[in-house]
Amino acid sequence: MWSDIFIGYGIFILEILTILLVVAGIVVMIFALKQKKAQSHGELTITDLSEEYEDNSKKLRDFHLTEDELKEAEKAQKKADKAEAKAAKAKRKKGEVEDKVKKPVLYVLNFKGDIHASETAALREEISAIINVANPEDEVLLRLESPGGVVHGYGLAASQLARLKQKGIKLTVAVDKVAASGGYMMACVADKIISAPFAIIGSVGVVAQVPNIHRLLKKHDVDVDVMTAGEYKRTVTVLGENTEKGKQKFQQELEQTHELFKQFVAQNRPQLDVAKIATGEHWFGQQALELNLVDEIATSDDVILQAMPNKSVIELKYKQKKSMLQKLGKQAEESADNVLLTWLKRQERTFL
Repeated sequence: MWSDIFIGYGIFILEILTILLVVAGIVVMIFALKQKKAQSHGELTITDLSEEYEDNSKKLRDFHLTEDELKEAEKAQKKADKAEAKAAKAKRKKGEVEDKVKKPVLYVLNFKGDIHASETAALREEISAIINVANPEDEVLLRLESPGGVVHGYGLAASQLARLKQKGIKLTVAVDKVAASGGYMMACVADKIISAPFAIIGSVGVVAQVPNIHRLLKKHDVDVDVMTAGEYKRTVTVLGENTEKGKQKFQQELEQTHELFKQFVAQNRPQLDVAKIATGEHWFGQQALELNLVDEIATSDDVILQAMPNKSVIELKYKQKKSMLQKLGKQAEESADNVLLTWLKRQERTFL
């Protein structure tokens, strides 16, 4: 009797668990479909930096006022706004068109580069949006921070910036921290490069490090067969035995890539002595100015504040919608990238 009760109870529990699993599966599928749909597009956020600047300046000015002075200032502002609105209304009644002069726009973009130049996709969307609406007098400021990375990734990022020049839109690149290697490849596309005094600039060179554990595997009697079709399909490998011929071919490919890099820099900055700066070295901002790697010593904040009186300053940021799993994966990838970059640069870093 008791055994029948327990068996029946067990079957009941299994049925409940099965129903719960089915419901959970359906919920997961619906959530996944929604996430997939959300990932198909991103969102362009627009921030009026001119308005933010005015608000912050007003707060600072008002901070020093007494309570009575603050009330008087607010009263005067309301009176001025009311008079302006009244005058505009009177003009409209008379059929007069308000003669409002539209300010040129300074579009501010940000690019923080990793090894893969992952923000290139967002940069593409931002530039496409600007090209569709920009007037001839509008300009673009790119706040760039990148130590470089893969050739094809940064080559595409530089090509996206070149689209602005092809449309006759002036581009300024501001480097507050670092624009090295692939980062400088992007920067040299600009009409003007601005650097902070101690920003790292240059590193016009190509590097590749390939670990090889063939001898370790051989020591433990582990065979690795690398089979290819084509003499140079695989020049150097991590697991197989690297031949001198393969190493020479790999070095030749690096030299060819370096030559293309130098040609690109020379084409975009003809005032540079490319042979002098294409040694893989980097320089700080003031030194880079003397070498014509940059055109002016300043920060991105200086450029923005200087533009405020005569231009509308608008910041654009395209954000691709991602699932929680993608966000966690991206964070893990960035952490791994940072560890790798730290290891690669450990022997070269200059401490202050």
